[in-house]
Amino acid sequence: MKMKIAFDCLPGGLRKAVTMSFDDGKLADVRLAELFRKYGIKGTFHYNSANVGKETYVTDAQIREIGAYHEISAHGATHPFLDRLPVPVAMQEIMDDRRYLEPLAGKPVRGMSYPYGAYSEELKTALRAAGMEYSRTIKNTSEFDLPQDFMEWHPTCHQSHDIDGLWQRFYNKKKHIRVFYMWGHSYEFDRDDSWARMEAFCEKIGGREDIWYATNQEIVDYVTAMRRISLSADRAYAYNPSALDVWILAEEKPVRVPAGKTVNLEKEING
Repeated sequence: MKMKIAFDCLPGGLRKAVTMSFDDGKLADVRLAELFRKYGIKGTFHYNSANVGKETYVTDAQIREIGAYHEISAHGATHPFLDRLPVPVAMQEIMDDRRYLEPLAGKPVRGMSYPYGAYSEELKTALRAAGMEYSRTIKNTSEFDLPQDFMEWHPTCHQSHDIDGLWQRFYNKKKHIRVFYMWGHSYEFDRDDSWARMEAFCEKIGGREDIWYATNQEIVDYVTAMRRISLSADRAYAYNPSALDVWILAEEKPVRVPAGKTVNLEKEING
């Protein structure tokens, strides 16, 4: 009888993740990044490289500081509607972002968010060729599912939505991988005088042992590794060809499959 296997675990055998995604690189990013870090929450900050250092925008030094804990990501150098540009011009927008931001991040920039949320199938294909592995839209789902296509990653909600109500519904779910994904703009907290509301929310959701706090790219990397696991024909063995440890469910028990290793699942679940 074949073993029951499910690719339905996050790091440590957890089932829930939280990720944050904020656009445009205004100075309020510094305060927001510090707030997230205070409560152990990871953020992804999407920058328009042509605006860095301008009045009301973050500087190179501030991006480096934010990137020491959070993720630095692309948003189009000049914040254009990428889907309205000729493909070579759209690619230049993203490559200009990468060239500028990568020395500040100290690593490759592999993800982005679509300016104005605008994208097309042709654009998605071209962006993959430019090294992008995910891109966030602005289509709020009020749900917590992983996307089939990370180049069309719809978030749970905008920062202005009923985040407390959504959080309660998210946290009460017991089965399957769930991701609470908030997006927005840090300057909106200044505009709406809503910093206290956001801090109260971060205090409530942060520091929980049953939640994985991850950047956008960390989630993409983990799910990509999980989807690459190879099983033997009888499902007794699992091989992980990636550089990340992955957890899978074998007979409903979380089992770690270390990077580059093969695991005897029957031995693991039977002790």
